[in-house]
Amino acid sequence: MIKKLLFFILFSFSAIIYAQETRSLKSLGTHPNPFNFETKISFQSDKYQPVILTVKNILGKTILAKEIKAEKGKNSIPFRRNDLNSGMYIYSIQTSKEIVSKRFVIK
Repeated sequence: MIKKLLFFILFSFSAIIYAQETRSLKSLGTHPNPFNFETKISFQSDKYQPVILTVKNILGKTILAKEIKAEKGKNSIPFRRNDLNSGMYIYSIQTSKEIVSKRFVIK
């Protein structure tokens, strides 16, 4: 029983380390948040890679889907409100291997 428990702990710890090492996107955020007219969506990329920026309303309807070539290092994408209503939206950055999502609020 103890051997099984130790194996499970070791396996779980190894899986967590592996997952952290394979992430190529980090530090996803917006500034300012909440915003009135425009915000900047920023993230760190470990390599040059194509990513897809998606913005959805709270009901899951896609408002924007745009492919972007991420640079190695810090990336910043301006996002304008245009004719969107006030409220909460979900934005995500997707690579071929991962999706990272967060929320922003339009005042």
